Amino acid sequence: MLNKELVHFAESSKSGTQVSQFLINTYMDKDDDEVSQNLRFRKMLNKELVHFAESSKSGTQVSQFLINTYMDKDDDEVSQNLRVSDETASTSSLDNVSISLLGKAKTAAMSRIIGIRKIKSPRGGHIPEYGVDGHKELEVYMQKLDEWGPNIFKIHEFSKGHSLTSITFTIMEKRGLLKTFEIPSGILLNYLLHLEHHYRDNPYHNQVHAADVTQSVNVLISSPALQNVFSELEVLTSIFASAIHDVDHPGFTNHYLINTNSELAIMYNDESVLEQHHLAVAFKLLQDSNCNFIVSLNKKQRQLFRKLTIEMVLATDMSKHMSILADLKTMVEAKKVAGSSVLTLDKTDRIQVMQTMIHLADLSNPTKPIDLYNIWVKNIMEEYWRQGDRERDLGIDISPMCDRNNITIAKSQVGFIDFIVHPLFETWADLVNPHAQYILDQLEFNREWYQTRIPEEQEKHDIMVEENDTNVEATTTFQLPQQQQSSSNEITNLKQFESTKETEE
Repeated sequence: MLNKELVHFAESSKSGTQVSQFLINTYMDKDDDEVSQNLRFRKMLNKELVHFAESSKSGTQVSQFLINTYMDKDDDEVSQNLRVSDETASTSSLDNVSISLLGKAKTAAMSRIIGIRKIKSPRGGHIPEYGVDGHKELEVYMQKLDEWGPNIFKIHEFSKGHSLTSITFTIMEKRGLLKTFEIPSGILLNYLLHLEHHYRDNPYHNQVHAADVTQSVNVLISSPALQNVFSELEVLTSIFASAIHDVDHPGFTNHYLINTNSELAIMYNDESVLEQHHLAVAFKLLQDSNCNFIVSLNKKQRQLFRKLTIEMVLATDMSKHMSILADLKTMVEAKKVAGSSVLTLDKTDRIQVMQTMIHLADLSNPTKPIDLYNIWVKNIMEEYWRQGDRERDLGIDISPMCDRNNITIAKSQVGFIDFIVHPLFETWADLVNPHAQYILDQLEFNREWYQTRIPEEQEKHDIMVEENDTNVEATTTFQLPQQQQSSSNEITNLKQFESTKETEE
């Protein structure tokens, strides 16, 4: 069903195809079992994206992006429908392309895994309150780590560029995990600082994103509906997996790495390439005695810690989205049948919820205050455009949403929310009802914010396409506002939005 909706979305316009293709390629697993529920979701997405694509010229691009990102790459129905819709599809081939991920020697990918940065001795002496020496303003923002949507960019600024270390250390310490598992503070900080160092300076997939996901998981796992559900080791693993989940990310998608025969894709046989690399780097760092903060765990605990971490990080492969959503819906239905407000989860269920939480956190940008959401959008688009620039230089097809000269930001975000983010968070809200309603409220406000900007953006985009003005300096057709100085405006805007809704009703 989701498959069909995405194809319909794609046929609505040229930009719709791009967004639909991106969603399907990124969020649908080519190896999804052909169970009825997953099949129904794929068909629905297919239909809706075709409709979305038909709505405007820009809809084609948006639909194509969604399909590439979230759906089965071997789904003939989706691919064929979108190929028919996309009149401007390129016919260049990737078959003969072979590049190195790091632009260095062919052994670069392997050298990254075995570690090319020297491990320093653990820090000694007094440990600051938040693990790092930050500005005095840091305290104000660190007091909000248990709230949804604190200004993570301010935390990064006031921690002097150590958002991931300060947030992860503070959450673990505040939860009593250091005491429970006899974790040496100095060793933990040494690991976290090295982990930070192995995050690259990408526009989006950097340590700030990792810090944001870690903080978001901290809030999700604290839901009253999940009280006393997870063991202390499962909580420790959830925070750790969130912190490491994108370490050494090169700034390119799995789709790109596979299509360009990168060293990492070859190493991991095209299966969850980035996610396997993140795990390898994280655990390689943990092998050094100066970074091994879980030294006090017994053998059984270490094995479970590793197993759960692997399960969670692999769940951040966006092609697993449809499977995660289907499993979550099944769990919600089981809860309704049981007629109980209390969740009773066995071991398998708990792992499933842990995977869902990190996936939710990874997709949570559209649920954050609008000024923060806009910054994330700006950052991810810049990273996509850099990939598109590389693809253009290589003479290969530019991936959906990666062409600086052909993009509609507002429509892509509305499609992303409608087809991917909202269904997932809505189902999660059903599971932990009523403790996630405020997240859905912010998501709805953000969707309306972008929806109102589509007409003007679409008009500019259509004019640009008609004129085929490819010689103009690359610019977007929609400008995002600058980051606001405080979060007060976000709350006011959301309240105004809710007030407007009540008036209309």
